[in-house]
Amino acid sequence: MLSQGIFPDVRTFNVLVDTFCKEGMVVEAKTVVDMMIQRHIEPGTITYNSLMEGYCLRGEMDEARKVFDLMISKGSMVNVWSCNILINGYCKGKKIDQANKIFKEMRRMELVPDTVTYTTLIDGLCTVRRIQEAKKLFSEMQGCGQHPNVQTYAVLLDGLCNNQQLSTAIELLKEMEANKLELNIVVYNVVVDGLCKAGKIESAINLFHGLSSKGVQPDVRTYNIMIGGLCHQGLLDEAEKLLREMEGKGCSPNGCTYNISIRGLLNNNKTSWAMELIQEMVKWGFSADASTMKLIVSLLSKDIVDAALLPLLKDS
Repeated sequence: MLSQGIFPDVRTFNVLVDTFCKEGMVVEAKTVVDMMIQRHIEPGTITYNSLMEGYCLRGEMDEARKVFDLMISKGSMVNVWSCNILINGYCKGKKIDQANKIFKEMRRMELVPDTVTYTTLIDGLCTVRRIQEAKKLFSEMQGCGQHPNVQTYAVLLDGLCNNQQLSTAIELLKEMEANKLELNIVVYNVVVDGLCKAGKIESAINLFHGLSSKGVQPDVRTYNIMIGGLCHQGLLDEAEKLLREMEGKGCSPNGCTYNISIRGLLNNNKTSWAMELIQEMVKWGFSADASTMKLIVSLLSKDIVDAALLPLLKDS
């Protein structure tokens, strides 16, 4: 560019910084920022946000915080997105108290947390099982006039299901439906998974079969969850039926589907049936995953399964 008399401007540098950061090359990104300063091109909010996110992606939160503090020292460079980046970085590292600190600092800086801010922090709280705080923040969010989106609800639903608050999750789902929110299959997958893990297979089946009436079609993850839940309850014929109906529903089984089904059969001492499914899995180009291999090796050591399984798995 320079040899042709073309000098990069701040937008060009911003693209470079952002690209380096997304590739995990944060040292190179910092070099570009230093080059900007040397050329008297002042890095802006976008530049520093990209650099901060690069550090966050690498889990280098001390460095990310230094960038944040630098932005504060330069005046009104910090925006809501800057805070969201740092909050997300802290939440991903399960440093929720630091994330909360940034959330509180936003008010001092007269920045209004948006839906992304709240959703990120609710997700972080749920991850570390601080579910009561997550519920409180969800209520506070609505009180502040920020409307939860489908992602916010999905995050809270997942947190409730993973923290043995399934009845509250069901109530929340009904509230979402009553409010005519455009719910997607991701939301329903969270609840179906929660029901299966809680052993409430009949409720999971009812919700699964009612999806089409809600205008939502099951995806491969929905089928995988249901097949896993049915196998866990020993309902192998029902699981097989779902596996066979997937193609007809325009939702082809994937490697995960086969592995879940095979483990379900093996755990229920259906070795011959499992061998047939392994052959089918290999035929379609899928492989046994680590969990399936570990189970088979364990069963082989106890002489519970046929050693003839091994050549099949080597082919997969």
